[in-house]
Amino acid sequence: MDLQALKNKYDIIGNDPALNEALETAVKFAPTGLSVLIQGESGVGKENVARIIHQYSNRRQGPFFVVNCGALPKELVNSELFGHVKGSFTGAVDNRKGYFEDSDGGTLFLDEIAELPLESQALLLRVLQSGEFRKVGSNKVEHTDVRIVAATNVHLYEAVKRGKFREDLYFRLSAAQIRIPALRERKSDIYLLFRKFTSDFSEVNGMCKISLKPDAIRLLEQYRWPGNIRQLQGFTQSLTAQLSQKVTPTLQRIELSAQELLPFMPLEEGEPIPMLYEGPQPQQPSMGADERQAIFKAILDLKQEVDTLKARMDRRELPAPAVAAPAPVEEEAEWQDQEEQPLPVEEPSLSVRRSEEELIRQALEKYHGNRKKAAEELGMSERTLYRKLPPEYRKK
Repeated sequence: MDLQALKNKYDIIGNDPALNEALETAVKFAPTGLSVLIQGESGVGKENVARIIHQYSNRRQGPFFVVNCGALPKELVNSELFGHVKGSFTGAVDNRKGYFEDSDGGTLFLDEIAELPLESQALLLRVLQSGEFRKVGSNKVEHTDVRIVAATNVHLYEAVKRGKFREDLYFRLSAAQIRIPALRERKSDIYLLFRKFTSDFSEVNGMCKISLKPDAIRLLEQYRWPGNIRQLQGFTQSLTAQLSQKVTPTLQRIELSAQELLPFMPLEEGEPIPMLYEGPQPQQPSMGADERQAIFKAILDLKQEVDTLKARMDRRELPAPAVAAPAPVEEEAEWQDQEEQPLPVEEPSLSVRRSEEELIRQALEKYHGNRKKAAEELGMSERTLYRKLPPEYRKK
């Protein structure tokens, strides 16, 4: 199997090993006829994997239907899946086929299967076991030859333990499982997807493509993308629409730094992605480009400092001074005591000051004590650096 050709055919972007494993497993399951359970968060591309299973199976000439179980009205679920006869309920003015009858000889993809009512789950289990079903309002047993590919974005066995999903149906479906990784688990694929989305959007609209500098790529990869590929696509299209320009002979691409990208990033999970607003704008005091840049840089620098400090606190490490200075006996005893006991809770101002001092130590150590280069590295003046020097450097 040519994995790259498969990705090209189904417009799948990425080289992550977990993604490759999911695709390879789908191709292996395809010709077997097994029911398959696809697990993964919303927006990771579960439907694409279901289509691969259908196209590589012996049923490829048959129909392929997609049913979002979470979107079916609960009172009409059985009618939609199995059909109904005329007069079986109010509004049933004629006989109607359901998805199982329409999918005969093909594949039925049941997305969000955990949303099915328990009654419908029992009927689904019967179809899986024997191929038999009855239309709503009918006593006639009918037969269908349908392969089921199901998908869920919840932990299905947890739903079993809560009584929300039938255990027998779970074991029937879970014999052949495929897990699709979340986008945050595929960090190396994030920029590949970004480039694909901005390229497609720009080509359709005659606009310049957006590319990112290395620091902006890191910023893009640090975000968790709770909406996965779907969220990244919407974000990229919105960003391109707001920042790009029409293509000209001298302008084909616009490159963004982290400072330029930061104002458009979703800052928290679940926060709406900023969209282009064309209505009247409120009157606000104007801010110069230099002021905006300074604010964005300060926010970015602060985030990096907080991330560094958080990582060290999580590992229960204390920053070591770059240059060891003689310490009184009492201070040595205090440090030894800290190694044996949990880290004390510091006041926020003290914690930030120590983090700042550690960053200055690292910069000075990197440039062998050269204050000018260290100040440039930290984005501050030499005078500010001198004022914030750690105690062991003030004597130098």
